[in-house]
Amino acid sequence: MQYVLPQHFLSRCVGMLARSEVPWIKTVFINLFRKRFGITLDEAEIEDADLFPSFNAFFTRALKPDARPLCEDADAILCPADGGISHIGQLRGSDVLQAKGQHYSAFELLGGDAELASHFVNGHFATVYLSPRDYHRVHMPVTGTLREMIYVPGKLFSVNQATTRQVPGLFARNERAVCIFDTAQGPVAVVLVGAMIVAGIETVFGGQVTPQPKQITRTRYDRTTPITLNRGDELGRFLLGSTVIVLFPEGACQWQPGLGIDSPVRMGEKLGSLR
Repeated sequence: MQYVLPQHFLSRCVGMLARSEVPWIKTVFINLFRKRFGITLDEAEIEDADLFPSFNAFFTRALKPDARPLCEDADAILCPADGGISHIGQLRGSDVLQAKGQHYSAFELLGGDAELASHFVNGHFATVYLSPRDYHRVHMPVTGTLREMIYVPGKLFSVNQATTRQVPGLFARNERAVCIFDTAQGPVAVVLVGAMIVAGIETVFGGQVTPQPKQITRTRYDRTTPITLNRGDELGRFLLGSTVIVLFPEGACQWQPGLGIDSPVRMGEKLGSLR
């Protein structure tokens, strides 16, 4: 069914409603959403749902400063978001595991840049799925200086487990924002993947990234005025839920033992260790 649905049209319509500040529209959306997914606001900076100016403001709500303590280990790779592990492990050459029997290439994921993809051959990846009930801001797993952001147009398939098992190369087909950072371990990619009814992706350095004209857009950042984000700093957010993929070069890290499919994770927890 998702192949024939007007994915972008539906997502943009939802986006218009989610941005609305008409009191009855935003109140109805917020109340229905909270009831459907059992969301409480105990951890949020704003605990009164009526004070959010729009559904988007509610959905991307900030948390209290102590709600997500960061792992203090010096070598820790922090989990970039709340959610569940879709897959985690090592690339097979340039192939990233999507689901059992399903792979996609880093070359495709990163927008068709062979030189960039070459840095991640036999590297390491972690895919975190953010469900509708999760905190929807994305944070830095390690400290890095932004090199470039690549907007890659694409489809808007759902990114839940059922769809990832059935749609080949889903993460390399969906609309996404690829953020490349220079780190002490080499280049690190943090990829924010769009999905069905995701009204947009935002970054702290570029504002709203999607939707854009349907062509690959590269934004390089001036090294004379570098943008450096420290481990745990906010990187961006989803206007409705989706998936974050992190790529490290070969030998750069080791993932935490015991993490696997459907492992629940929270932003700031130790996802792995740097080498």
